[in-house]
Amino acid sequence: MRILMVGDVIGRPGRRAARALLPGLRQEYAIDLIIANGENAAGGIGITTQTADELFESDVDVITSGNHIWAQREIIPTLDSSPAILRPLNYPNGVPGHGYFIRGEAMVVNLIGRTFIGNFDCPFRAIDQLLEDLADNKPPVIIVDFHAEATSEKVAMGWYLDGRVSAVLGTHTHVGTVDARLLPKGTAHSTDVGMTGPIDSVIGDDVNTVLTRFLTQLPYRISVGKGSVILNSVLVEIEETTGRAKHIKRIDREFE
Repeated sequence: MRILMVGDVIGRPGRRAARALLPGLRQEYAIDLIIANGENAAGGIGITTQTADELFESDVDVITSGNHIWAQREIIPTLDSSPAILRPLNYPNGVPGHGYFIRGEAMVVNLIGRTFIGNFDCPFRAIDQLLEDLADNKPPVIIVDFHAEATSEKVAMGWYLDGRVSAVLGTHTHVGTVDARLLPKGTAHSTDVGMTGPIDSVIGDDVNTVLTRFLTQLPYRISVGKGSVILNSVLVEIEETTGRAKHIKRIDREFE
């Protein structure tokens, strides 16, 4: 099974690049499942029903998220009825939506970190509990999107789940890391996939608006950047019967 994890999609530029590039990548690499982090798909923060539909129409099979999942309130009622749009599993009990999605022989799990990002339930214990609860009905292929700030926390999650899931792939920082590798017990790991957003930007946002905020420390509306777009992604090849990853590599594409 070949699975493509697409870095955080940033606003309209990111959605346009996804629509233009993902169908071709699916065909080129014979991809079975495309996952995209969509929590910045609507104007650079949050996701709406319309922008989620755009991603699904662009060949995305599962949309993951993170700390901005509640930024566009209109998506909240949709989370219960659209199981392929995930919010992090380790949000408190009772919040809308789902933290994992099963499709055939694959399960996608969305976790969020705690270091430098927010106060959430423990992601390590949350995934432990899920794997225990699904012990008798657990698909062999398990992909974890770990949406976290600290590289140490993301690397630690990879080692913690090595041999228990097929891949732990980090999102959130919008800056791709160069450490894609197979861990000793068969789990693929990348600390951060990166983003699908404007190249000449500050993690997807307009350079001047971001600099104004840094220089003045005043509230200032930040807008999504413009120009050419980079699509960052990671391709993982997994043995379907064992769930062990066989290969992982970065795939980056530019779009004008």
